Amino acid sequence: MRAVAPSARWNGEEVHVVSFATRGNLAAGGVAVAAVTLAAAVSSTTFAHGPTRQKVTETIEIDAPAEKVWAAVGSFYDLGWLPIVARTDGSGDLVPDQAMRHITVRNGGEFDEILARYDAQNFMYCYRIEHIDVKLLPVTNYSSFLTVKPDGGKSVVEWRGACYRGYPLNDPPPELDDDAAVKAVTGLYKAGLAASKAKIESGT
Repeated sequence: MRAVAPSARWNGEEVHVVSFATRGNLAAGGVAVAAVTLAAAVSSTTFAHGPTRQKVTETIEIDAPAEKVWAAVGSFYDLGWLPIVARTDGSGDLVPDQAMRHITVRNGGEFDEILARYDAQNFMYCYRIEHIDVKLLPVTNYSSFLTVKPDGGKSVVEWRGACYRGYPLNDPPPELDDDAAVKAVTGLYKAGLAASKAKIESGT
């Protein structure tokens, strides 16, 4: 339907405003505009999506009681059971957010870990890494739990952690993307748990 609006004055001259829109067309147009706006917002959100927190959990059964296993792996200041570690130095008397261990790995790299929680009665402690060279471990904002769970006369050791990838922005290089972070942490956990099992069960 064509509608002619009443005349009006513009710059001293009489003009008419002509509209070809009906009420139905206006409603349809509004829906179309809303749909386009929503699609643009979704598209923008999708392409602007940043890194997501990655999670890794590894477990291993050890043929030894929980007390013995905890004695071997439960010291926050002794990572002698972890193959990549050359030395661990620590201080803080196991006070959460104060106790810190300085780790030197066998390739010469160094980093610090901070104790977040320590529960010897339940064979568990939690720690975090605030700063690390991503060449050593391609992660950021990393935290982890180490727990020993009694299982009859045996034990199950669980090592689980969460982190963001080493490159916190969009379009990370392959060596610093989500897959690289998960692969590195998984490898660390598997190697550490296997080494602890061999050490404890052999009595060395």
